[in-house]
Amino acid sequence: MDQKGCRRGSFQSATSDEDMLEIAGAPVDFSMADDDPPLDREMGGFSSYNGGGMNGTSTMMDFLEEPLPGVGTYEDFNTIDWVREKSRDRDRHREITNRSKESTWALLHSVSDAFSGWLLMLLIGLLAGSLAGLIDISAHWMTDLKEGVCLAGFWFNHEHCCWKSNTTFTDRDKCPEWKSWSQLILGHGEGAFAYILNYLMYVIWALMFSLLAVLLVKGFAPYACGSGIPEIKTILSGFIIRGYLGKWTLVIKTITLVLAVSSGLSLGKEGPLVHVACCCGNILCHLFTKYRKNEAKRREVLSAAAAAGVSVAFGAPIGGVLFSLEEVSYYFPLKTLWRSFFAALVAAFTLRSINPFGNSRLVLFYVEFHMPWHLLELVPFILLGIFGGLWGAFFIRSNIAWCRRRKTTRLGRYPVLEVLVVTAITAILAFPNEYTRMSTSELISELFNDCGILDSSKLCEYVNDFNSTKGDDLPDRAAGPGVYTAMWQLALALIMKVFITIFTFGMKVPSGLFIPSMAVGAIAGRLLGVAMEQLAFYHHDWAIFSGWCSQGADCITPGLYAMVGAAACLGGVTRMTVSLVVIMFELTGGLEYIVPLMAAAMTSKWVADAIGREGIYDAHIRLNGYPFLEAKEEFSHKTRAMDVMRPRKNDPPLTVITQDTMTVEDVETIVTSTTYSGYPVVVSRASQRLVGFVLRRDLIISIENARKKQDGIVSTSIICFTDYCPPLPPSSPSVLKLRSILDLSPFTVTDETPMEIVVDIFRKLGLRQCLVTHNGKLLGIITKKDVLKHIAQMANQDPDSILFN
Repeated sequence: MDQKGCRRGSFQSATSDEDMLEIAGAPVDFSMADDDPPLDREMGGFSSYNGGGMNGTSTMMDFLEEPLPGVGTYEDFNTIDWVREKSRDRDRHREITNRSKESTWALLHSVSDAFSGWLLMLLIGLLAGSLAGLIDISAHWMTDLKEGVCLAGFWFNHEHCCWKSNTTFTDRDKCPEWKSWSQLILGHGEGAFAYILNYLMYVIWALMFSLLAVLLVKGFAPYACGSGIPEIKTILSGFIIRGYLGKWTLVIKTITLVLAVSSGLSLGKEGPLVHVACCCGNILCHLFTKYRKNEAKRREVLSAAAAAGVSVAFGAPIGGVLFSLEEVSYYFPLKTLWRSFFAALVAAFTLRSINPFGNSRLVLFYVEFHMPWHLLELVPFILLGIFGGLWGAFFIRSNIAWCRRRKTTRLGRYPVLEVLVVTAITAILAFPNEYTRMSTSELISELFNDCGILDSSKLCEYVNDFNSTKGDDLPDRAAGPGVYTAMWQLALALIMKVFITIFTFGMKVPSGLFIPSMAVGAIAGRLLGVAMEQLAFYHHDWAIFSGWCSQGADCITPGLYAMVGAAACLGGVTRMTVSLVVIMFELTGGLEYIVPLMAAAMTSKWVADAIGREGIYDAHIRLNGYPFLEAKEEFSHKTRAMDVMRPRKNDPPLTVITQDTMTVEDVETIVTSTTYSGYPVVVSRASQRLVGFVLRRDLIISIENARKKQDGIVSTSIICFTDYCPPLPPSSPSVLKLRSILDLSPFTVTDETPMEIVVDIFRKLGLRQCLVTHNGKLLGIITKKDVLKHIAQMANQDPDSILFN
């Protein structure tokens, strides 16, 4: 985000998240707050604002009887007023309902307005599912391209290339149609030179993919980097980041996500798919006036889009709805729950119709287990939960420390070099180990797999005794040499994944954290599962096994341990609980494994919370200084509103506007000499009795339009915020009535109100600011920024260091 030349100006661009290109190239400087942005940004197209005007007759006019374009909208990096937006929507709905009784056309308009939300959900589900299918197919093909190419058609990946081959089942991956790069260039695939050539081609392709990804992100859409979930949580809480969900971000994120996943970096596509789905939702909102013009309604749509994103990422529609509810949404009414479910359903159905993996499943690592688990296995499951919690806390602290170092040192100036170095290290370490060379999704699929008779994987190379085989279920068997080799390789893969993911997450490429976290847990779980299996095989007469695991029985399922470990590590990093269990249950299709998953997820959360309260997304929100009030945290300090409000002692008095005694010039002077985003309106400076609150942006737009379009508005014109303005001499210039832009019901608290209540009001009503009074007189103002600073101060953090970095 180090590019210059950001264009800001017209009202149209200020009201649409689609205007991406001008904004995404701008440095994202959060040094200004949502309540006091710099003058040049807040005034937008009015930076050349002056006091010139036209002389006219003494008439009183209210030119704002019809709403002006731009009035009631918000600037970039500002917080929306949830109360005002919901009130607007109620007024709009009330008007449509009343009109529907007048004519058939108005009735049809009322029906179409009610149906538009469901139509929008349908479109979001279709688009999100289609893009997810495209990403899955492309990433699968490009991942295999690093190892070879299909002669039957270069667009086939390895698996699809060998579908029509006549090779045996055990040699299904060695069909003549698929050629490794050494076979293609040298004519043979054996020997040291062939291995070195394949190694070299693997690293070159990885570097090419990652280089192209970071250059596209840096050059066209800086907002396309990362997972996007911290920013989406912030946007859903009411913050505005123009362009973050725009069309350029969608295009670049879709392309670079494929490139980043294909490069072999330790990242996943599941988190970024939530960002992609939210981009789809935001862009499609512009087709419907109801959502285009109301920021609160648009955020309801984005909550449903987030559910659709998780639905296509994991093939888990119900888990997607619960993820949106538990993890990302700030405001989630019952109507949004139904629509989220519908959007997730349509998205999953669309992806299933595309069938990207050719196995009639929505994800690569779908598994089904048939053997029941025993109560005593809860002990290793809880151990996996402890491991997941420890790993989650370690990862969050290490990754945040590295990201903070990236922000505060010269390292952050070279994003391209950083991506290339991490990619080179990852590729060089990954190629020798077959479990790190394969894509992370394939690795998880391999680890979740329950070994059958026909499995040729090293993980399934047991010493077979088919005399004891009963039906399709294989008994616990002694591990063969292949299993021991796989254990060593998996142990090395675990060490690599644990450390390389710390440096990968947060780079300037799309990077999700779900899959790497699941991979770490799945490896740990499979290692523990095989150890338990061998323990039960060799010591089935021990007391802990004698009651339920006799010789020749199929007691332990190592794949189940891998699944529980994956859930534990993902829970440790994200602190998800309910949605995590449901996602994993939908992945496996088995209800009987909910208890092990719940035990591991809760243990993981408890252990991780004991070390640090924040999940990875909340930690990145705090690192970036986004104005996010966490609804889950409690404020327990005994401070009062007067301790937090501004002005403080020895500060200049509060800047106010009087209701009917100030001229246009006086108001312009206040606007140009201060940087606040709004001003209280009082009866007079002497009485300080509150009348209402007016936004700076609305003031600027209204005065500028009055000067251009209305005769008689000059610098000496009186601005009146009341219905009846005081009588003026006949020779006086026209009075400018601006009552229509005045908020007559601003939220107020008394100076003795406990801050615990004030914080709750800000959280639950989504306020931008709250006025403080004493015996009915205006004393000061508390903004969202003041609340965030106070919370940081009470937590012994530097209040200025965590806001708007």
